[in-house]
Amino acid sequence: MAKLKVGILGATGMVGQRFISLLENHPWFEVVAVAASPRSAGKTYEEAVGDRWKMSTPMPEAVKKLVVMNVDEVEAVSSQVDFVFSAYEGTKEQIQAAEEAYAKTETPVVSNNSAHRWTPDVPMVVPEINPDHMKVIEFQKKRLGTTRGFVAVKPNCSIQSYAPVLTAWAEFEPYEVVATTYQAISGAGKTFKDWPEMVENLIPYIGGEEEKSEKEPLRIWGEIKDGVIVPATSPVITCQCLRVPVLNGHTAAVFVKFRKKPTKEQLIEKLVNFKGVPQELELPSAPKQFIQYLEEDNRPQVKLDVDYENGMGVSVGRIREDSVYDWKFVGLSHNTVRGAAGGAVLCAELLKAQGYITAK
Repeated sequence: MAKLKVGILGATGMVGQRFISLLENHPWFEVVAVAASPRSAGKTYEEAVGDRWKMSTPMPEAVKKLVVMNVDEVEAVSSQVDFVFSAYEGTKEQIQAAEEAYAKTETPVVSNNSAHRWTPDVPMVVPEINPDHMKVIEFQKKRLGTTRGFVAVKPNCSIQSYAPVLTAWAEFEPYEVVATTYQAISGAGKTFKDWPEMVENLIPYIGGEEEKSEKEPLRIWGEIKDGVIVPATSPVITCQCLRVPVLNGHTAAVFVKFRKKPTKEQLIEKLVNFKGVPQELELPSAPKQFIQYLEEDNRPQVKLDVDYENGMGVSVGRIREDSVYDWKFVGLSHNTVRGAAGGAVLCAELLKAQGYITAK
């Protein structure tokens, strides 16, 4: 099978780099085009990134000599690829315009950005939770006037450590949730070298993050009506989001009230047996087991558990009864793998399996 040709928009930034490292030797996709701002255009990828390579694995040989294209030259980039991953950097309006411009060249866009997460006919998908939302693409194509071009997005990194858990527990009807997230600095595109003030520090604010953490799960649990995605209304979620001195891995401390009262054994059983379409289809990036439950009192820990299932799984621990809420737990997910580029790669694999992404 010939591999699909992929372009990466915003290829030199941290998420772009993560896309490149995850796609090395991918069985279905091959990176053939890298695009970034005009100041990087014309240089080789290796030159454009320079000493700013932030991944722990070396830069793949296959991309080093690719010449960086100008991300704003939409027709030129689109002509080389079957679809693109977007880590495009700019204002919300700039990102929305750029991603739609690519879609209108009949090039599917799978985006890591937040700009289109609330566009009513753009699917925002965690493939294990709401793969059926991809059906809204047919309505989006009518609006854009395309036959194969569209935009699909993945949700914010902060929700990956608790939204899958609440999904696994849906039959017990969670109706009120309090979550506090402890978020890694790579979520801001930084390392400790770039952000020395984060060493031994905690910042109790991440712009826009609390609203995303409260609202995005409801859109994922919503349904398609009249060609748009209508968010669910329950459970009500309230969040606080803190930046902590951790490189990779978002941890969530979560309290839940249920209408139907589950036992601890039932809660754990639902987590470890939770599967979705990616597991059934054995998509290349899908974790074999999406959620693991750790019995030890001191788990999940970032150092021990963040790379579970190559960073694509979710680790849960400390399920216990609560004196105010019914149950509480701690969740952990890798924010730049499952939470960003890896989640988008899995979305693209799902879109290929569903027939939305094909060779041009």
